[in-house]
Amino acid sequence: MGFTLVELLVVIAIIGVLVGLLLPAVQAAREAARRMSCSNNFKQLGLALHNYHSAYNKLPMHGGGTHPTVATHPWVNTTTGNNMRLSMLVGLMPFVEQQGLWELIANPNDSDSDGTIDFPAMGPTPENIDYVPWATDIPTLRCPSDPGKGLPSLGRTNYAANLGDSTDYMRDGFVYVRNDSPVLPYAATSATSQRTNAAHRGMFVVHKLTQFRDVLDGLSNTIAMGELTTDLGDKDARTSLTAGGTYSTNNNHWTIVVTPNWCEQHLDPERPQFWRPEAPVVGATSGRGYRWASFNPTFTMVHTVRPPNSEICSAGAVNRNNLMSVSSRHQGGAHILMGDGAVKFITDSIEAGNQTNRMVYQWGTAAFNNAPGSESPYGLWGALGTRASREVIDGEF
Repeated sequence: MGFTLVELLVVIAIIGVLVGLLLPAVQAAREAARRMSCSNNFKQLGLALHNYHSAYNKLPMHGGGTHPTVATHPWVNTTTGNNMRLSMLVGLMPFVEQQGLWELIANPNDSDSDGTIDFPAMGPTPENIDYVPWATDIPTLRCPSDPGKGLPSLGRTNYAANLGDSTDYMRDGFVYVRNDSPVLPYAATSATSQRTNAAHRGMFVVHKLTQFRDVLDGLSNTIAMGELTTDLGDKDARTSLTAGGTYSTNNNHWTIVVTPNWCEQHLDPERPQFWRPEAPVVGATSGRGYRWASFNPTFTMVHTVRPPNSEICSAGAVNRNNLMSVSSRHQGGAHILMGDGAVKFITDSIEAGNQTNRMVYQWGTAAFNNAPGSESPYGLWGALGTRASREVIDGEF
């Protein structure tokens, strides 16, 4: 006995309704699996950090590597060294089952097999597309929820070092690397050390080695790394930079140091996760997470100033003292890695204090609640980002 046309249409309609009901559940299950895999990658990085510290009694330097014998600016691209521009992720490679890649990095490289060394040990500066390690995507550094891949990026990362609750001096760091300096190249001076010690309050300090013993707030109360989502070229405010203010010679700061939410004015009111169509996006090759090997803020830094999934903001130069938020493709928040190796999912609504308060930096004052050594002005979120500000973390987060 056959079906009538009406009965067949009814069956088809029922199947369509069932598919419509099941598809969101399937998609949700797939994202749950991706999120679990993303969390597991972070756990692997946490284990790698602890194994590195066990081996060397210190954390890998953020902004480490080699440098030329003559002082030069940190943004100068060279093939004779990496100009102290390597991220802390490079040092973790032997500890995340990437021994083969680490051997390529740690030894001189004859990339075209012509008998001539093309790149020195530890490689060139991290923008060099001809250097295979820098262009390699490493599975442990990629969150499956993030679809970003391919040019104009090199090897991408979804995990970055926590530099704390201030962006001042984020590119130059603890050692002086200017070519107009009368001091020796890559030497710490009183001026650079004071400025860095005041502002670099996270687990990592640019161009300076840190240890677990430096984390006076406790490893379980301090963020070591944060998740980020990579740029897709779609003017997503979490992944692409807009021009963000100017530099003031009065107390030597960029606009965002005194106005952390300055870039909000460029958000599209109808699509607040994106910049306005006319907003000036800078640095086509400087999308979020585009170079896992580079220490520059846009690529491998997070700050605990703006809440998760907030806009990122340029300090006026593509890779200078930019404000970098934690972000993800997950719904409602992003992962963080604590100093003790625990992975936590932080919601976008975490308490983040006064978002108009000036950042803590060398010339901060008690009147503005941003003097060096102050508690973080950015609430629980800021407190989790500082390693030694003695904030009290009470309750779960």
